[in-house]
Amino acid sequence: MRKSRTLNLGTGSFVLLGFAALFFLTTQTTSRGLSWFGPPHYEITAKFDNIGDLKVGAPVSMSGVEIGRVVKIEFDSNEYKAVVQLRLNERYNKIPTDSDASIYTQGLLGGKFIGLTAGGADTYLKNNDQIDFTQSAFVLENLIGQVLANFTKSKADEQQAAATSPTATPATAPAPANTKPKEKSK
Repeated sequence: MRKSRTLNLGTGSFVLLGFAALFFLTTQTTSRGLSWFGPPHYEITAKFDNIGDLKVGAPVSMSGVEIGRVVKIEFDSNEYKAVVQLRLNERYNKIPTDSDASIYTQGLLGGKFIGLTAGGADTYLKNNDQIDFTQSAFVLENLIGQVLANFTKSKADEQQAAATSPTATPATAPAPANTKPKEKSK
């Protein structure tokens, strides 16, 4: 009887420790974390034409220092723009109102993040303000499409210019034939 009680107590303790470890790992590895344990914060919004694959929980940084996180992404059907809500740490409360927000990529194939660049205004962003100056995400697929379209267009322009040039000889015209037979020397 005593042996089974000890076994049950050990198994229960092991399971509880497992859940505690899982809870700790979840709060440390997810990009969102637990907001009720975080420092005081304030929220601002920014509207972008294209956010690429920016996700909730992405970092917000200024001069390479993480100052907050993306907490919500919505679509404004009146302006046809993405509305991104940013939660910034309260200790970074001296961000000028004319600052701008851009979406960058972490490394070559990394995730997206928002980078803030300070403006020069004497007034600062406060809770529920909006950043007016934004730069959308750099979408690699769009750039490749533009390069291919320009390459195809330039080749077509070259071919058209060559065909309409007055000095151009048609490709199907035979070369001039020498009508005089060669004389043999004796």
